[in-house]
Order: sequence, then C-alpha cells, then structure tokens
Amino acid sequence: MDIQAFVDRRTRLLKAMGRGIAVIPTAPERVRNRDSHYPYRHDSYFYYLSGFPEPEACVVLVAGDEPRALLFCREKDPDKEVWDGFRHGPEAARAAFRFDAAYPIASLDEKLAELLAGQAVLHYSMGHDADWDDRLVAALNRVRANVRNGAHAPAEIRDVRVELDEMRLVKDAHEIADMRRAADISAAAHRRAMRGAAPGRFEYEIEAELAHEFRRCGAQAPAYSPIVAGGANACILHYVGNSQPLRDGDLLLIDAGCEVDSYAADITRTFPVNGKFSSAQRDVYQLVLAAQQAAIAQIAPGKAWDAPHEAAVRVLAQGMLDLKLLTGSLDGVIESGAYRRFYMHRTGHWLGMDVHDAGEYKVDGQWRPLQAGMTLTVEPGCYIRAADDVPRALRDIGVRIEDNALVTVGGCEILTDAAPRTISEIESLMAQD
Repeated sequence: MDIQAFVDRRTRLLKAMGRGIAVIPTAPERVRNRDSHYPYRHDSYFYYLSGFPEPEACVVLVAGDEPRALLFCREKDPDKEVWDGFRHGPEAARAAFRFDAAYPIASLDEKLAELLAGQAVLHYSMGHDADWDDRLVAALNRVRANVRNGAHAPAEIRDVRVELDEMRLVKDAHEIADMRRAADISAAAHRRAMRGAAPGRFEYEIEAELAHEFRRCGAQAPAYSPIVAGGANACILHYVGNSQPLRDGDLLLIDAGCEVDSYAADITRTFPVNGKFSSAQRDVYQLVLAAQQAAIAQIAPGKAWDAPHEAAVRVLAQGMLDLKLLTGSLDGVIESGAYRRFYMHRTGHWLGMDVHDAGEYKVDGQWRPLQAGMTLTVEPGCYIRAADDVPRALRDIGVRIEDNALVTVGGCEILTDAAPRTISEIESLMAQD
C-alpha cells in the first residue's frame, strides 16, 4: 500500500472543494443473523481517500486557507482486540495513514458541530445512508441552535460523490497494478474451472474451484456473487443459484472475478461441459466473440463510451439474422430493437473499486469520450431461450464473453487475456489431463 497515493487524493479533493467541509464515512458492519456478521467490506469512497480498513471510521476534510484532513476511528481496546483483532487507535492511525489529526469516533458528533460552524458548504453524499443523514442533520441543527451566539451552519450541501466519481474514473499506476493482479488471479480461477468441469458435477462444485483459486492466490474475496450457470440457466442474466448438475452437451457460463486490495476483476467465459463445442454452440459462440472483437476495436482515447456497444450490436444483430433468429434487415432489427430479445444488456460498464464502478456515462447529454487510464468491461452476449420460433438446435444456448479493458494512449490493453477466449484455446485447455 502506498500511503502517499491516499494523501494525494485527499489533497486533490480539498483543492476541488475550494471551501467548506467534507464528511465521508465508511460502511457499517452488518449483522447476518444473531451474533454473526457478514464479512466486513469498507465503503469505497472512504477507502479511496484513506486506505484505512477498519469499521466505525470517518474522514473529514476541511478546505480553506489551511486545509486539514482528519480521521475519526475506534480507540485502542486491548480487551476487544482479544476477540476481534488489532485496532490502530487514533494516534497510530494518524501517523500510519498520514492524517493531520485523528480523534476517537465516539467524539465525532460533538466535534462535527464545531467543525461545521462557520462553513459555507457541506460536501456529503446525502441519501446514501439514512443513519448518517440523521447524524449530519443533528449536527447541523446543533449549529443552528447556537445562531444567537454568532454561529452559522452551511447554507449549501453538495454531493461529494460528484467530484470523487470524476477522480475515480481515471486510475493511477497503483490502482492499475491492483487491477492487473485481480485480473490475473481471476483468469487463473477461470482456467481452473474449465479444467474441473465435467458432466455429472454440480454448478456449486465449480464455484468452489473458483473460490479455492481466489484465496490460494491471495485475493481477499469474490468481487461479487459468482454466476455458474449450466445449460438453460445461462439465459438467466443474474442466475446465482449455482445448484444444478452439469449435463453432457450443455454449455457452462461462468461470470466471476475476485477483489484484490479493494479492486475488482469481472470475467465471463462460456464453454462446453464436455470440452467440445457442438456445431450450433460453435456458431453462437463465434458470433459473440466477433461482437466482442468489434467492440474492443472501438476502445481508444477520444472514442465515445457508446462506440463499443454500437459496434457489438451491429455484429450481433447480423448474426441473429444469419442464424434465422430474426427476420428483416440489419438496420430494421436494430432500429426496432428486435435484437434485444436475445441481447438485452449493454456491452460494458466502468470497473474499479466497485464492480459497477463510479462515474457518469454521459456528460451534458453526450456519451463521455474515453481517455487513457479508464477501465471498463467488454461483455457482449447472446441468450436464446427455448421457444417455438427458435431453431431447435439453438434453444437454451446462452453465451457471454467478458473481459476487462484498460484504455491506453494507443488504444486499449485487455487485462484478462490470460483467460482462454477462443474455441481452440478452450478446447485445448479442457483436453489436458
């Protein structure tokens, strides 16, 4: 972890604020049931600015002539550390994470009222967390209650996420290194899943192969709930049951990626359970692969965000016509949206600390131009649910191919290339003992 990167981000946000105070809390711990908690995962905005991994914490930035970065966190508590593990405590956290000052989280409410007094603007993500909204409103009201003594509360509240989203869109070298590692580990997990798949095994067994490789290689967790979908389940976009047996002759669609030091990978591969594509499966797979290649060719600085999607749609729509899934002209099925019966999602999304990462897709009503340092997914698909008007050989075939792209000065780099993508690569890997 390079602490200077977090310091630089705080400095950049303070300059962008110009004036006022920003409050960015981390995520709360969540109870799963009774005394059991879900595995803790910090808030991405908070971590982006702090690098601090503990719960019950908050970053407060005070802009102005003498900008300050403050951290509120749990105090040291040897008794609780016996049960729950190490705590930095304010003083050690201040030094380790290079804040100007740090205070016990228990003092936050009182301290907030002091810090808010006299500020013109509060930078905060109102509506993101109801409990924190109430906390900030209470602090504002404490300032307002002191108005006859000359205090005044911020008259304006701005969404701090607006500036942070712009910052998070373009990754620095440290972020890209983490994303490369997440991509490499995730690609290794997909290779392991391909080698482990066989008729008669269950979807959850293949999910276990993914989880094993993630943790074996040092990833902290899956970046999202894995999709391991055999046969017709591949036509359910967010299938996460992962409970059915794998059948000879079916395809298996796996959408899975890990998280490394808070950065995600997001890969989808589709392959035959028995290691050999049938003729119909091959036709659909090659169509989706061609659509992905067309989309990747449109990823470069200055290209509109929508350009990869538009390129993929044209290839997919023509393929649907060729496979007799649709009738009419290419322009006609695109204009009418008829292709959406078999391809109902877009071709990508931002990727980073969150799987669907921060950042707007349009600016002033126009698709945002890509720039070097942005990271996105490229994930065309074709999902052919069984129906009377669908050729029998194509029924219940679902294919998606998803990779992670880094926009570079000269075009793009596919971070997930190590996961086999072509039919020959997949069949060759699955044929190995």
